[in-house]
Amino acid sequence: MGESKKDFMMKRAMNKGTFISASNYKNRWFILDDQFLRYFDGTLDKQNKEKGRVELRKIKAVETVDDFVLDKKSNVFQVVHGSPKSSDILTLYIVATNDAQRQDWVTHLRKAAENAEATFIPKYHKGVWINGSYTCCNQISKNAIGCEVTSTEREFGGVSSALPPPPSIPLPSPEPTPKKVVVAVYNFSPTEDEDLALLQGEEYEILDDSREHWWRAKDKDGRSGYIPSNYVKKKFDLEMFDWYYKNCTRERSEAILREEQREGCFLVRESSAPGMFTLSLLTTENDGQVRHYHIKKNDQGYYYIAEKYAFPSISELVHYHKHNSAGLATRLKSPPTRSGTAAPATAGFSSSKFEIDPSEISIGDQLGAGCFGTVHEGKWRGKRVAVKMMKETAMSDEGFIEEAKTMTQLNHQNLVQLYGIVTKKKPLIIVTELMQYGSLLSYLRRHKARLLVKTATLLDMCSQVCNGMAYLEKRKFIHRDLAARNCLVGQSTVVKVADFGLARYVIDDEYTSSTGTKFPVKWAPPEVLSYTRFSSKSDVWAYGVLMWEIFTGGIMPYDKMKNVEVVDYVCHSRQRLEKPASCPEKIYKVMLQCWQHEADKRPSFSDLLQLLSGLLEQGNYPYIST
Repeated sequence: MGESKKDFMMKRAMNKGTFISASNYKNRWFILDDQFLRYFDGTLDKQNKEKGRVELRKIKAVETVDDFVLDKKSNVFQVVHGSPKSSDILTLYIVATNDAQRQDWVTHLRKAAENAEATFIPKYHKGVWINGSYTCCNQISKNAIGCEVTSTEREFGGVSSALPPPPSIPLPSPEPTPKKVVVAVYNFSPTEDEDLALLQGEEYEILDDSREHWWRAKDKDGRSGYIPSNYVKKKFDLEMFDWYYKNCTRERSEAILREEQREGCFLVRESSAPGMFTLSLLTTENDGQVRHYHIKKNDQGYYYIAEKYAFPSISELVHYHKHNSAGLATRLKSPPTRSGTAAPATAGFSSSKFEIDPSEISIGDQLGAGCFGTVHEGKWRGKRVAVKMMKETAMSDEGFIEEAKTMTQLNHQNLVQLYGIVTKKKPLIIVTELMQYGSLLSYLRRHKARLLVKTATLLDMCSQVCNGMAYLEKRKFIHRDLAARNCLVGQSTVVKVADFGLARYVIDDEYTSSTGTKFPVKWAPPEVLSYTRFSSKSDVWAYGVLMWEIFTGGIMPYDKMKNVEVVDYVCHSRQRLEKPASCPEKIYKVMLQCWQHEADKRPSFSDLLQLLSGLLEQGNYPYIST
């Protein structure tokens, strides 16, 4: 049995589990002979131990994959084949070094499979199986029939053959579009007739998901209407499970579990590495120690903590460790209680409501005031909200009203949600989500002594703001006035960015001009101070100053300097704020990256977020004596 073809390429773990992430790629030597496609570990110069094989007679299809569909990679092809241990269909994704190599392997593999008397399938999935469904057609069974005619079917007399099928052979009926079924994870009460009520735990069929935040759905009784997309999850999505905390940081997970004070209390969260997960588990030793275990994957795509106990999905791994500790400090007993967890904010009050009737708003105590106007606690149809009453001469109404329609559709867990506006009477009123602990600046100053010894808590605050800003950056939305005073704090120390985009519509010359006394000079980078040139990179500079505010407990930046002195200090002397006493050196270096003089040398918010997540995951920050 001689070798007929050999190459060094990359493979992704095969899709044996329900939840496949984008992280597990390995460089492998591929060897094709007359019976098997085998792959070995090793280097470009040397092959080592065999890691797996595909029997050629069990190959069902060999097809290219569109560039950038599979984890943004190009030159990918797929080998669909039968599992040696079950009736499952598996897909091996191979990344070639260039398109010529890809086409060469596709041709050779098809011919070799044909010679081995393989039975090809008529249709394949042109999308990718990830997180429990195919990206091309949303089907949730790994063995679901494909949605695209295979190349072999087209070549050897399939539906695209030049000759029509004989009259006696009926054409196959088109495949019905698979239903997209979701489960409600929160209750939702409609505010408008066109919306549909959601009941937690109930299943709904999605009729139209073309809009980002509001989907048209049908319940089990046939009623249809719009629902908030962030209130439902795919039927087999990880977020269905009460132990899954998707965006929970190491610091936050420890706080949640210690608050429970129950042996074996646990949660699963995303790791700082994209596509990876961590199990956080509370033990009663050492006054409630939290252990963190990385959930890894083997070459077959199975998840494990202890390598000899591997499972096709994370849910099966959790189920096993509920009954067997198998390497953990204790077996998994129960997730944290979520009785106090509030439902997320929706993008607006309903699918279409933007203009709010002022008669439906009751205005209560004043919470604060600023250059825009005053902020009050209020209620809209019984729902607690924040009501921002704008000064009549403070803003350009026409431009802002159009922008506000866009801003209601910005929806993220670290942005203060804009629900709607009142324009039918003066003053202009903006209705937003209510954050019970007020501005981040005030919160830092109130709790300064307690917070400055908790480095991980301060870093978690920075990470939350960065998360919200990364969302705005992705949507090409510039804040223009990012600072601790324009972030708000809510329950469980959740921090959200507020007032994004408002600065653009301020009429006050002293606020909009970098020479004005009200202009936020101390948060502005050189290109804004010199040329009034705003961008996401000017927001990054301001974010560095905000980090400095957090690690000083709310001290005014450059507190002993006048604005004109700050301009000279930053633009001409090119000096920077000194490291706060309570700030570790590696975190101060992140601030310095934000304060690069040239805008294009500053990191993006998405890069900063990954960096901060890594610092949080490292943990072990010492308490700093005061």
